[in-house]
Amino acid sequence: MNARTAAIAELERRIGHDFQDRGLLERALTHASVGDGARAVRHYERLEFLGDRVLNLLAAERLMNDHPDAREGEMSRRLAAIVNVGACARVAREIGLSPALRLSASATKVGARDSENVLGDACEALIGAIYLDSGLAGARRFFEAAWAAEMARADDPALGDPKTRLQEWAQGQGLPLPVYGLVGRQGPDHAPSFTVEVAVRGFEPQRAQGRSKQEAEKAAALAMLSKHGGAA
Repeated sequence: MNARTAAIAELERRIGHDFQDRGLLERALTHASVGDGARAVRHYERLEFLGDRVLNLLAAERLMNDHPDAREGEMSRRLAAIVNVGACARVAREIGLSPALRLSASATKVGARDSENVLGDACEALIGAIYLDSGLAGARRFFEAAWAAEMARADDPALGDPKTRLQEWAQGQGLPLPVYGLVGRQGPDHAPSFTVEVAVRGFEPQRAQGRSKQEAEKAAALAMLSKHGGAA
């Protein structure tokens, strides 16, 4: 048994799922770099697309059950803390996904095996593969076990300020600080509505509204985190 075969076996043990369709598992663990050149290789990008949707559904379902009285804004904050590239990468490291990945020599050389984005994407692909292999029940079993620590983190009061979290994420990516701009103000003086746009270099700006400028800035920061994975 070579090192990668052993890593795959260990991965299946840790996630508690033995794949019936081995091709699904192999595809979930194959980075797009393997298909460079003349070879046509089925990689994990389509499974990642599916897995992202499955993960969002499972996380939203769990939040609905755990917080029956929470408002939509609070639920969105918690969801952004649970479903993001950082959380997926942490889960990937915990389950030993990195050594099981199949990458090209060039991608491995530049550190892709330890990249947060690669690990996060591959983790979502794995969820998609589990879903196709055993349905939503199988994906839910994996989520409940693998995301237990992330669910606990979502209850941390320190995660309550989206502006702080967005700033920390931008700094972690080596980017300049987020820039907020007031786009508009509507409504009467006693009930104004502010629209704010936040920009982070290299990402699509996000807009949101609030009853105060500060509230709108927080909503815009949360929108950026939810959209681009900064929390994702």
